[in-house]
Amino acid sequence: MEIIKGERSFDLDEFLKKPLFAHLSTASPEGPRESPVWFIWEDKFLWVIGTPGDTFPLRIGKNPNCAIGIVDFNPTTGKVLHAGFRGKATVEQFNFDLAKRLFTKYLGPKENNWDPRFKNQDPQNVFIRFEPETVVVRDQSYTA
Repeated sequence: MEIIKGERSFDLDEFLKKPLFAHLSTASPEGPRESPVWFIWEDKFLWVIGTPGDTFPLRIGKNPNCAIGIVDFNPTTGKVLHAGFRGKATVEQFNFDLAKRLFTKYLGPKENNWDPRFKNQDPQNVFIRFEPETVVVRDQSYTA
C-alpha cells in the first residue's frame, strides 16, 4: 500500500481505530454508487459487512475496483482529517468474530446494550475485504 501524505498528515492506524463512517464507492452500469458503512481495519484491510439486502456486494462481485473515503470533522474546532483509499475489494464469507469486533468498535463492549439489529447476525451476511493500493492521508484542519 502506497501512502500519499499531504503537507500536514496524521497517524493512519490511530485514525482508523475511531468509530467513523466510511463511504464506499463502487462501479455500476448506471454510474458510480456510494454507500455509507461502518468498518474495521485489520491486517491492512478495511472490512465492511454486507447484508442480503445490500447491493454493493453484487457490484463488487462484478467489478472489484473501489474507493473509500473517511473524514473526521469537527466544525467547532476546525478539525478535518481525511483518508482517501483506492484499491480492490472481494466478497468474503461472513465471520462472526470479526463482526463482533466491528460492532464493539461502534457500539461498545456491552453487547446487551446493543440495538437488536446488531445481535445474532444473519449467517448469509458477507464481509467485504478492501485491499488498499493507495491512500491519501491529509490533515486539512483550519482555525475555527
